[in-house]
Formats: sequence, structure tokens, C-alpha cells
Amino acid sequence: MNDLSPAERYSAFRSQSRSAAEHPELTRFREVIGFELDDFQVAACEALEQGRGVLVAAPTGAGKTVVGEFAVHLALASGRKAFYTTPIKALSNQKYADLVRRHGPENVGLLTGDSTINGEAPVVVMTTEVLRNMLYAGSPTLDGLAYVVMDEVHYLADRFRGPVWEEVIIHLSDDVQLVSLSATVSNAEEFGDWLEMVRGDTAVVVSERRPVPLWQHVLMSSPEPRGKPRLLDLYAGHVDPTDPGTSPPINPDLSAAFRSGRGGNRPGDHGGRGRGRGRGDRGYRGGNGRRADGPSGAISSGRRTPPRFIVIDALNADALLPAIYFVFSRAGCEAAVDQCLKAGLRLTSPQEEATIRAFVEERTAAIPPEDLDVLGYWAWSQALARGIAAHHAGMLPVFKETVEDLFERGLVKVVFATETLALGINMPARSVVLDKLVKWDGSSHVPVTPGEFTQLTGRAGRRGIDVEGHAVVVDHPALDPVALAGLASKRLYPLKSSFRPTYNMAVNLVAQVGRDRAREVLETSFAQFQADRGVVGLAKQAQAHAEALDGYAKAMSCDVGDFGEYMDLRSAIKDRERELSRAASGARRAEIVTSLENLRRGDVVEVPSGRRRGYVLVLDPGEPGGFDGPRPTVLTQERQVKKLTLADAPDGLETVTTVKIPKAFNPRKPDARRDLVSSMRNALGVLADDVPSAHSTTSPSRGAASRGGRSPVGRRSDASTDTELARLRKALKSHPCHACPERDDHARWAERWNKLKREHDQLVRRVEGRTGSIARTFDRTLDVLLTLGYLQRTGTGTGAGSGNDGSSGAGRIRVTDDGRWLRRLYAENDLLLAECLRRGVWDGLDPAGLAAVVSTVVYQSRRDDAPDPYIPGGPTGRLAGVLDDTQRVWSEVDDLEEAHGIDATGALDLGLVGAMYRWASGKGLDSVLRGSDLAAGDFVRWCKQVVDVLDQLGGAAPSDKLRTTARKAQDAVMRGVVAYSSL
Repeated sequence: MNDLSPAERYSAFRSQSRSAAEHPELTRFREVIGFELDDFQVAACEALEQGRGVLVAAPTGAGKTVVGEFAVHLALASGRKAFYTTPIKALSNQKYADLVRRHGPENVGLLTGDSTINGEAPVVVMTTEVLRNMLYAGSPTLDGLAYVVMDEVHYLADRFRGPVWEEVIIHLSDDVQLVSLSATVSNAEEFGDWLEMVRGDTAVVVSERRPVPLWQHVLMSSPEPRGKPRLLDLYAGHVDPTDPGTSPPINPDLSAAFRSGRGGNRPGDHGGRGRGRGRGDRGYRGGNGRRADGPSGAISSGRRTPPRFIVIDALNADALLPAIYFVFSRAGCEAAVDQCLKAGLRLTSPQEEATIRAFVEERTAAIPPEDLDVLGYWAWSQALARGIAAHHAGMLPVFKETVEDLFERGLVKVVFATETLALGINMPARSVVLDKLVKWDGSSHVPVTPGEFTQLTGRAGRRGIDVEGHAVVVDHPALDPVALAGLASKRLYPLKSSFRPTYNMAVNLVAQVGRDRAREVLETSFAQFQADRGVVGLAKQAQAHAEALDGYAKAMSCDVGDFGEYMDLRSAIKDRERELSRAASGARRAEIVTSLENLRRGDVVEVPSGRRRGYVLVLDPGEPGGFDGPRPTVLTQERQVKKLTLADAPDGLETVTTVKIPKAFNPRKPDARRDLVSSMRNALGVLADDVPSAHSTTSPSRGAASRGGRSPVGRRSDASTDTELARLRKALKSHPCHACPERDDHARWAERWNKLKREHDQLVRRVEGRTGSIARTFDRTLDVLLTLGYLQRTGTGTGAGSGNDGSSGAGRIRVTDDGRWLRRLYAENDLLLAECLRRGVWDGLDPAGLAAVVSTVVYQSRRDDAPDPYIPGGPTGRLAGVLDDTQRVWSEVDDLEEAHGIDATGALDLGLVGAMYRWASGKGLDSVLRGSDLAAGDFVRWCKQVVDVLDQLGGAAPSDKLRTTARKAQDAVMRGVVAYSSL
């Protein structure tokens, strides 16, 4: 302000006075918060005070939650209510604590499913699912609601939980002002247009400016064995790091280091750091600075990845802590902490260590002493005392909370974290370090996307504390600095809807507004909005195709005959040849399956080709059946026990001899395998003596093909004798166009026409598929519910609309008694739960058994090759029988969904049954987790989800006895380490 002229200062004063008069509550709010608001915050708050909805899209740490807090201020000032929703319970707890500090505990409540604190307060923090459930139940808590803040609204792109956000946005009362807070997304305007359509007047406020500039670096090892790693700027010196543009030039010093295969200094570079930035081509010099030429060059094998404790030590020396160090695996996070401890790394002073130890003891005082060892308490607390911690989903929630609090207070200096830490939790740092640029997505290793990179590095730079933030990528063999520069400079993070109708949603909508109105509501979803917008571009493309097809048709026309007819004959010949080829392949496959089914224990089989080529001994022929036949267990000549599949024997199998397998043979014993392989080789040696020539290239089996009575698969083809194929070929040769001298030119144009026609037809199908796609999925969902009796047709109707009883004009539909309690089941596998309850599958179970069975519906193992689960009571026990019945119900539901073209209900997972049963039976945590690879934090998280479903069963089960059992099971699970974990 002092830099302004008198006229400018007067103009600014007039503007502030006018703003204060037009927005009095914003003026009062600014006085309360005690700091100046950024322009985007002012714009959003002014729109909110004017009665408009607001969408705010801004980078992590930019302060967009201030707009949500202003909505809370407006609600309290007007004597009405505000709900502040978050995607995860941890963020709800954090925001609850923030609002209590500002407005007092009497004015703020918390509803997360696990916790209910002052739920009728004027300001309530809750997870989005809680608000959705309130809307469907018509909760009286909604009375007087004026504002809803949806923090992290970009979560609506989440595949599993995203639909909840759209349900809330669509079903909120029209007089509720919506405040949507989102990360920076590339299609914020599109999302804002949708909000305008479904919620009315909505201001879209987008800010792409980070409040704290972010510098990008690469940390490379020193060329000296004990030298200090070198931190190099990623961009060339003339590139503005706050606005690098697209694929900016990289630092020439970094290029030179990559070409030389080391991180050492360039000649004449004597180091020194300027304001915390990396060495080399450091410092933004403006637009006239020198431009770096050339790519990074070849990646040299001489580069080494610096150890993690060396990285932390280097950051500490350069005053770049606290740091979040992203390692994309839980085991990697724990290993990094262990590595730092073994290296003797200590980042805290004696006073800080004492404060940490006291805080840790206070936060964990409720944990029973007998559980401390199994929870890894001692190693965890020792690392914390040194200022080092891990943070991942496998940790106990109270441990994660403690790490978050200590990091926020500046006592923990480095946190090794998985990417889950980037989702909402407020843990800003001075620096963010990325171990690699590849992560495991559950099925394969995939590159980090620009959006993910932006979200991860967005935590670097603490507003009001740091002058600048630092994003550091640690050098590793696969790193390409040019690709990294492109990745870091992009801000592409499109928001895509994951909305889909669920069974619970369907029965609730039909009960409240009827089928016809429900279809109209679903047509207003963001998913359908995006699909309809996409149709415009597809339709234009289809029109261009249609015009091109006309041109191709003229070019392929022939003077002597109908060339389209001639091409149809050529296509028919190709189709018939493919059909015959497939039939021959199918017959050959069937013969191979038969050869697998004919195997017996003790057969010595020759596999002529494939990855198992050679001789194997059949230990177990396997069970027949299935498209691919049995999968026999075999012993190879290399003494390995393998499964033989159809793919291992592309040319069939041949049994050449047999070997007697001892009854006591144990394939796990190396000696037993060695002796059996020796017997197989002896049998093959005897067989070889029967061959006429010892030097013949014919294998032993060729001289004794009939020994086993089973011969290898032969090849056959019916193309030469097929009458239909012969007829088509004759018709082709006799067609007038066959003799046309320009036949080949016509054929080329015809092939182009055929190819473009296929693409055109596919486009048309896509257009048809997108138009009304959500409503069609809803109709299929209703068909399933009608088939199972959760909905019922009550008459043909008159086509005159529908009423709130759920009836529909076009064939009225009402919700049945079974459907009414399906309305209370919000779990992901809602229909499976409903069917098990309705059929009485779980009746008669004790609380521990019910908890164990419910775990199969919610649990998802992190491993595909998990061992066979332990079932209490054995395979013939009561629990095993109920699990079999539950599996049978799932199979029937899955078949019904497949028949109606609906995405299948998730399969059951029995991996948690044993642990859940023992825990609900009162066993200690040590005995529950012993012998399993289940982390304590994972176990607590799954227990909370089981408790949530049990709570739903306690209100929805059709019998009083089962409802009572569900409540007892809920109490049995919610104890000990599960009960005192607040997340």
C-alpha cells in the first residue's frame, strides 16, 4: 500500500469501503480471522454472501477452506445450520478440531459413523456418506440447513465412493447454498456448468497460483564414495518455476550430470546455495536469461541412487526439512525408517525428544500393555523420538494421528509416506521428496500421472512459514529429466464422474419420487452431463464419416457390375475361412483337453513344445471340467513341482511310460523329489533301449507311441473340402467385376469404405450408448430388483406421471416390505447383504460367527495369491456351512446381474474370517494377528467397516433375533485396539 500513489491509495480506500457496505459479514469475518484474504478467496466469499453457490478450484495449500469457514460464519450469523462434509473420517476429525477452536464445542458437532458428538449443533462436520444417508432417511437434523460445504469435492471421481458426492449434490434442497472446494482441475468450468444446471446460480472461482512458489529439483549422488549428494534445479535458469510453460528446457548442469553419469560439479562450479535453491544453473533470471540447449543425453549406468538416509541428511544440511518422502509401498516406508535408524540419523534436539516422548505416552496411554509388542510400538516410538516416522494405511490409526500431530508441530522432521497421505490430510512441509516416478496400482506398475505429481508435490511450501517450497525427485536408473520436466510442468487433472445407480439408491428414489421422476433425477447427474457433452463431438465426427463414405462409394463404383456385391463375396469368403479355422482350433483344443483328462497318477508325459517342453511325471491329474480342462500337478526333470495347463501343451501330450509313486511321497521334501525324478529317468532310459537306433533323433516316445494308449494331437483343416467355401469361391470368379481391369483399384477404395463404415457404425453405437446411458442402467437395476421382489408392479398405469408412493405411470412400481429394509443398507454389496438377510442364511449364528461372515462381504485382500483361509470349526462346521450358503447366494446374484448387463457384485473374500472370528470371540490382538501378514492398521480399518455393516444390520435385519445378534457382534468387534482408534 505504501508503494501506491495518493490517488491509488484513495481509490483502494473507496473500493474497500464499498465492499464493506455491500458485504458486511465478509468484513466481520476478515476482522475475526486476522489475516488478509487472497483475491480468489474474496471473490468466492462475496459470491457466497450474495446468495450464490460457489465452486472453488485451487492448488493444495492455497487456502480454499477459508471459503468453507466463511459459510460456517454466515450460518451462525443468520441463526441457521451449516454442514461441513469431508471424504474421509481423518479429515472430518481434523476439521472438527479446527472449528471447535474457533467457535467453541457448544456450536460444533461431529458425525462420522464411528463418532457422534453434539449432532444437533448449528455446525456439524461429517463424512459425505452420513449426509447422503440423512437425505434418504429424511432426517429432522436437516431442518434449518442453509449451507453445505463439500471439501475435496473432486473425490466424486473416485470409482468406489464418488457417486455419493453426486447423490448429495442432486438431492439437497434447492434453498441450500453449496460450497464446493476442489483441487485444481482442468475442467472446472464444465463442472461449474453442471452445478449451475442442478443447483442454480453458481460462481466458479479458479486460482492456479500457488501461494508459496514451488522449485523442482533432482537429487543425485556424489561421484565421490563419501561425498555429499548434489541438489540440482530441474529447469534452466531463465524458466520461471511458478509458470514454467509446457515442456520447459532443463538445467544444463543437470543435463551434463546425466551425460557424465554422475552428480559431480561442473568445471568452475564451486557450489553455494541461493535462498535454499539447488546448485548448478540456479535462480530464475527472467526472460533474457541463457537458454539451455539439447536434451539430457543418454542415461549412464554410472549413476547411483543415493540411500534414503543420505537424502534426508543432505536435505537437513540445506535447511529443507521438514519433508514428506513419498515411497509407493508400505514395506518401503518401514524399511526407510529402519535404514535411517541403523544409520544413526537423529533430527531432534534433547528438548524436542523429551517433548515427543511425553506426547507419545499421552496419546497411547489407552493401549493395553500386552498389545504394544504386536503393534510395533517400541520401534515406532524410538523413530519418533529421533524425528522420523512412517505414514501408511497399514498403521494403527492412533499411530498415524500421532505422527500427523507431531509433524504439524514441527517435531517430526521427515515422514516416509505412501500416496494416501496426499488425500486431504493437512500436513504441509517445506519439501516433498519422490523416491520414484512409478507406483503400483494394485495390478501393475504404472507411471505417476501429471495430476498425481501435482497433488503429491503440492504439499511443499507452508503458507506463512516458508518463502518457497521444494519438490525433489531422487535420481534412479529409469529417471529421464526431460520427461520429468514435462511431467512437472503439466497441470492436467480432469474431473470425471464415476456415478452409477446402486440398488440402495434405486429403492430410495422409487420410494420417494417414483420411477419416472427418479429417471429424470438421474439424467441430471454429472456423469450424464459429461456423456451428453461428449455426444456433440462424436456426432460431428460421425457426420464427417458419412460424407467421406459417399466419396469412397463413388470411387469404388464399377462399370461392369455391382462392386459392393463383389466385395460382399470376398468378405463372405474371409469370414468362412476364419469360421473353419476357429472350428479346427476348437476341435484341436478339445483333443488337448481330452489328453489332459486322460492323465493318471504316475504317467510320464512328453510335452513336445511350449514352456514345459520335455518329460514330466503326473503327481495329481487334477479335477476334470471347465473350458480349459484339468490342471494336473507334475514333477519336472529339474525336480520342480508345477501345474500343467492347456497353454503349456499347444501340440498336445503323449504318455510314454508310467512310474509307481510311493504312497508316502511328499512333494515338499527335496530328497523325495530327487528319488522320484531318478525313477522317471530310469524308466525313460529303459524305454530308449527299445528304439531301433540309439543315435536316432526320434525321442523315446516315438518308438512306443501306443504304450499309454493316448496319442498326440494331430492337425486338421476342413477348408479344402467345405462345400460352402467352394460355392462362394465359384461365385466370386463368375462375378462380372472379377474380370474388370480396374478391379484392384476399386477393391482398394472398397476396403477403405469398409474400414470407415465400421468406424462410423461404432461411432453411432457410442452416440446411442451415451444418450440416456444412466437411465438405462437404472432401468436394468430396477429389473433386477423386480425379479427378486424388492420392487413390485402394481398395474399398467395411465402414463400420467408418478406419485410419492413410488408408483410409475408406465407400469406402476412400488417398494415392497423387503425393499423397505434394503433402503437401510448402504454398504457397497447392498443387494448381497439384503439377499442373505431375506433368505435367513445368517440366522442362528452367534455374534462372532456373524462378524466373521460379514467380513467376507467387505474385506478385499491385497494379494491375489493369498493362502487358503482358516475357517473356525473346520470345513464341516456350522460357520463353514453358512459361508457355503453365502457363496451360493452371491453366485445367484452374480448370474442375475450378468443376465441384466449390470456390473457384478464384488466376490466374497474369506481372508479375514479366522482373524475376525477370534477377535469377536475375545481373543487378544497378538493371537489374532499371529501367523498372518495382516497389519494392525489394516485389521482395525477392516474391523471398522465390519462394525459399520453390523450397525446397518442392527436396523435392517428382518428378525428381532438377528438384529440383537448384530448389535452384540458390533460390541464384540468394537473393543480394545479397535475402540480406542478414533479413525
